[in-house]
Amino acid sequence: MLSRRHLLSILALSAAMLVPAQAFAAGKTPFSQKAFEAAQAAGRPILIDVSAPWCPTCRAQAPILSKLAAEPRFRNLAFFNVDFDSMKDVLRSLNVRSQSTLIVFRGRQEAGRSTGDTNPASIEALLAKAI
Repeated sequence: MLSRRHLLSILALSAAMLVPAQAFAAGKTPFSQKAFEAAQAAGRPILIDVSAPWCPTCRAQAPILSKLAAEPRFRNLAFFNVDFDSMKDVLRSLNVRSQSTLIVFRGRQEAGRSTGDTNPASIEALLAKAI
């Protein structure tokens, strides 16, 4: 019989396995208003990735974003992750209604967005709008 501690450990490990390793390799930072505003003020290109661990489209986007984030032309890209399930106030402020939404900013100006896109070429074109 499993103890409560073992069961919680198994659940935590299972949840961690749902998040693709590529997501961490891409340098995603959990969204914070302060960090986002600092990146905007610095004029940095910004990508906001709205995702959920249960979303198959988000899982399909993760390796594409990871690969693109590793490219030299996107090295200055500030990469923020918004959790669709827990960050509802941020979703409202960004006018986002669905997970798998990607939003790019060039400084303070939104340069483009897409939802549900898993085409590497069009995701690359979206990110290029920020630089």
